[in-house]
Amino acid sequence: MFGGGDELFLGFDFSTQQIKVVAVNSSLKVVHESTVNFDRDLPEFRTEGGVHIHDDQLTVTSPTIMWVKALDLLLTRMKDSGFNFSAVVALSGAGQQHGSVFWKDGAAKVLDNLQSDTLLHVQLKNYFSIPDSPIWMDSSTTEQCENLEKIIGGPQKLADITGSRAYERFTGNQIAKIFQSRPADYQRTEHISLVSSFAASLFHGAYVPIDISDGSGMNMMDIHNHQWCQQALDACAPNLCDKLGPLVPSYHKAGSISSYFVDRYGFSPECAVIAFTGDNPASLAGMCLQKGDVAVSLGTSDTLFLWLETPQPALEGHVFANPVDASAYMALLCFKNGSLTRERVRNSVADGSWETFSHLLEATNPGNDGNIGIYFNVQEITPSAVGTYRWNSDGKAVPSFPPGTEVRAVVESQFLAKRLHAENLGYNIGCNSRVIATGGASSNTPILQVLSDTFNAPVYTLDTTNSACLGSAYRAKHGREGGDKVAFTKVVKCAPAYQLAVSPRLEAHNIYSKMLERYKEYEQKIV
Repeated sequence: MFGGGDELFLGFDFSTQQIKVVAVNSSLKVVHESTVNFDRDLPEFRTEGGVHIHDDQLTVTSPTIMWVKALDLLLTRMKDSGFNFSAVVALSGAGQQHGSVFWKDGAAKVLDNLQSDTLLHVQLKNYFSIPDSPIWMDSSTTEQCENLEKIIGGPQKLADITGSRAYERFTGNQIAKIFQSRPADYQRTEHISLVSSFAASLFHGAYVPIDISDGSGMNMMDIHNHQWCQQALDACAPNLCDKLGPLVPSYHKAGSISSYFVDRYGFSPECAVIAFTGDNPASLAGMCLQKGDVAVSLGTSDTLFLWLETPQPALEGHVFANPVDASAYMALLCFKNGSLTRERVRNSVADGSWETFSHLLEATNPGNDGNIGIYFNVQEITPSAVGTYRWNSDGKAVPSFPPGTEVRAVVESQFLAKRLHAENLGYNIGCNSRVIATGGASSNTPILQVLSDTFNAPVYTLDTTNSACLGSAYRAKHGREGGDKVAFTKVVKCAPAYQLAVSPRLEAHNIYSKMLERYKEYEQKIV
């Protein structure tokens, strides 16, 4: 039997392409993992990458009932494998951020009276007023974004209140589009969930409120008081507060699991359902970030998670309520030009070899003798620009660099950009700062050294392949133990430890601090 006699905590991740779950024991050791892939395991929905891209190429949705059927399949497989559901004392989860679910009139009664002899997707298939859920890949709401910013007083004013300027994928703008284009369907919607609160509602057998961290990604929540911004609600659709319900802290205990899961799978009736959150906030929890930390995911695209005490919302990036400390914040910055851009330079000047790339990087000096480059293979998000640009030590534009200079230029510019835009959102380098590096490039020590010197912080590494799932399991434990009374750091003190990779060099850091001003000027020029 999986799980033995120890108490277990489940963490689910309802992501774009799959549903995944991990079980951890009271020592936070992973004892079970299961996955259902939408394309492979549920081919009847004909998704590609878990989604449907519509003819206009802007509208992107996923069948809501597919997520329900995937949960049926996941739990059935776990039961068949001998997983001990009775040992689970609490569960939580994550959902792909910005996706929305529209429950039809009467759905609450069905949730409250689920029949254990019938699968969930059979009982719920007719209870979604919008059967195809808008998700984060949708970019069809430009008109609604412009309207929201106009009503609130401009993009910066909206960011000051909600943490972000208006974005097409954000839920408020998606709801506005539904209300305007399908008013009858909106009228017969009794409740609107995010993917996260939708999944939690399935387990609880009643509507679970949206948590403040995932709620931050909707353009409708005031990040300062953790309440809905009524002006933003009114700008999106009528009676929206009633359809959304209240907001709750991310450690909120919704209650016990529905009797459906007790009877069908053998869960304990005492199993607690803790509010689900977004996948990015859950990843912050999974990486066990603390005050002053920066997490840098060095993958195909590069992503920064920042723990903030005093945020400065800007027209770039996003500020969310912190999922493990309601008095703090987290910021998120995404850079499209990550590993693929580094790989292009590797292929062009280092014979396609990371070993050669690293040797060239180590053979050049921090600051690159005054040479600066900016490399955007594809249209970047922050800043909005594309192309390759190079300047020599005299500030003159040049067409090329020698191989070693080119390698150092791409690495330095990427980390200078991360520091610049992190500081724009309120990040302050402090003596207790740490950088947690994940992703493919986190195994490259010379690259991490530049990162460490740029941020003047030690860089630690951790294998966080399932950070959203792990974070959800950790949050389940935190919520069960009284999230408002016990610090998250105390709950996860036995989580896998970080490994110190490199430490900062003060001389190099001073060089980068001066270099940052030049980089900022050049970035503004190309924008």
